[in-house]
Amino acid sequence: MNSIERIQEKLKERGLDGLLLTDEKNQRYAAGFAFTDGAVLVGREKAWLVTDSRYIEAAEKAAAAGVTVWLYDRERPLMERLKEAVREAGMERLAAEDSKLSHRDYLGYEKALGMELLPAGELMTQLRAAKTEEEIHAMRAAQAIAEQALEDVLGLIRPGMTEKQVMAELVYRTLRYGSEGNSFDPIVVSGPNTSLPHGVPGDRVIQRGDFVTMDFGCLKDGYCSDMTRTVAIGEASDEMRNVYDIVLQAQLAGIAVARAGIPGKEIDAAARKVITEAGYGPYFGHGFGHSLGLDIHESPSANLRGEEPMPVGAVCSAEPGIYLPGRFGVRIEDVMILREKGCEVITKAPKKLIIL
Repeated sequence: MNSIERIQEKLKERGLDGLLLTDEKNQRYAAGFAFTDGAVLVGREKAWLVTDSRYIEAAEKAAAAGVTVWLYDRERPLMERLKEAVREAGMERLAAEDSKLSHRDYLGYEKALGMELLPAGELMTQLRAAKTEEEIHAMRAAQAIAEQALEDVLGLIRPGMTEKQVMAELVYRTLRYGSEGNSFDPIVVSGPNTSLPHGVPGDRVIQRGDFVTMDFGCLKDGYCSDMTRTVAIGEASDEMRNVYDIVLQAQLAGIAVARAGIPGKEIDAAARKVITEAGYGPYFGHGFGHSLGLDIHESPSANLRGEEPMPVGAVCSAEPGIYLPGRFGVRIEDVMILREKGCEVITKAPKKLIIL
């Protein structure tokens, strides 16, 4: 069953006649092709990808099986083409991504189509939460590219480099090894900046005795990788080594209990317990992990609010951290696939403390 068929199955279950998709990632999931203008319309028996002359040739080549590609232009505007498809399929109950469309655009589509749009954004969220083996294959490939880049960069980092220079090396090498781009803006921070979980790479010069944290990912076939490694430059104090080991043990504790069928907060709790008992509870402010796929942050998540059972096939990060303001921080991040009886960690890069 491909993505279109999975969506069509959900439409029938919910008594819907169609689903209008305007979000690029949802378009790619459904139709195999993402674009900035146009829409994908999925009916119970047929699906349409409607785009303009800039993308029509590429769309015709990339569109998934079961998707009809239509061109819109000045003579046949997008809304007219969508109304044509709605009439052809006899749609009366049409849903849309209420969580993605602005209020203005939502109302605009209703007015142009002459019908009420029913909110169904969570339909796509739920479908995308459980990854197929094809999706997982792309994510493994993205992860392998990122790790190859990291291996190169670990041989380059030295005192005197800036955070921005390390970031540039990571980005260059992921592209060189086949990445389609960054899955998010890379984080490379050093010394006291490592206490900033989402610090922005700057002109700070890396010094001996610093921690350097690198959080980055790349894209393959549209799917994201995500990883974080914290390394020491030249030497590490006893406290730095101790904090690093606590974070590593917390990550391993979360991974040990991670499996499909349990709420994400139970995975988070296993890791948080290790950090709390070590006396660093107040310095772990974010969740243990988040799902990822076509987007770098997807649902459900393994955090304190994660009440929802994790589905089989969810791909989730494992990234506890300790951040001591103005001093240093440590984060270690892998990516895992949740199965019925446990999880598979697809990140293969070493995570024992590396001193360069």
